[in-house]
Amino acid sequence: MNALNQTNPNQEPYIVSSKSFTAVAINCAAKAGEWIKSKLGSYEKLDIKVSTHDLVTEVDKGAEKLIRRLILTHFPDHAFLGEESTGIGAAAAASALHDVEESEYLWIVDPIDGTTNYVHGLPLYSVSIALAHKGEIIVGVIYDPSRDELYVAEKGKGAYVHGVPMKVSKEQKLEDSLIATGFPTEQTVLLPLNLAGIQAVAPRVRNIRTIGSAALSLAYVATGRLSGFWELNLNAWDLAAGMLLIQESGGRVTDTAGNPYHLGVRNVIATNGHIHDELHTVLEQANVTGMDL
Repeated sequence: MNALNQTNPNQEPYIVSSKSFTAVAINCAAKAGEWIKSKLGSYEKLDIKVSTHDLVTEVDKGAEKLIRRLILTHFPDHAFLGEESTGIGAAAAASALHDVEESEYLWIVDPIDGTTNYVHGLPLYSVSIALAHKGEIIVGVIYDPSRDELYVAEKGKGAYVHGVPMKVSKEQKLEDSLIATGFPTEQTVLLPLNLAGIQAVAPRVRNIRTIGSAALSLAYVATGRLSGFWELNLNAWDLAAGMLLIQESGGRVTDTAGNPYHLGVRNVIATNGHIHDELHTVLEQANVTGMDL
């Protein structure tokens, strides 16, 4: 895979400098993705984290170690926040983010987003890598090994899939929209709340999908395959790269109260921008934003 310079022949080439932050992110995502795919169906140990909806294998952990090693080889002074090196649960994730969010440069990594899909052999999982500079995401890369699709965004420079510029979808109304969501791993409060959200949204949209990878869902919003996405109780590593992809593709990302995205956001709405307020209103009127918990 020549991830750095695949382009549409009808437009100006999109070129990433071989020594840039983005090139390192691409290289890490590609190498980790290829290794993850080679291990498909051959993991040796499966552990449960928060619930039976929240799985981890030694492949997740190995991929994060691979990415961390490659990044720190190039940028040894940078901070690193990875899902598999963080404690279990929302409180642990918030604490880990708090410890590093003031770093000048912070890499935010989910080595396999969609582990449950991966465990079952469903080809809907991804590697998500973002770089924040003083709290602002400046690079976002999501790699789908199953389709060899590489999504790349640089702050202020647009978003691309294999060098082809991405644009969000054109749906103007919620009723014409294909929306995605996910199922929170916390099953006592948040899972019922999100199910209530599905009940509220489903009659108002063309259809709803649950892909099982927040990162891929965000990438699909950025590239126009989905009109929007919402989910509760996500983490920085689920959202950071995809958030930049959507913003650089012309879309909009907020928390479920409508406030601007920041690294601490856990309840998210991400859309093409056109349907954002309408989707937010439906969730708010149904009292399923999760912001009062």
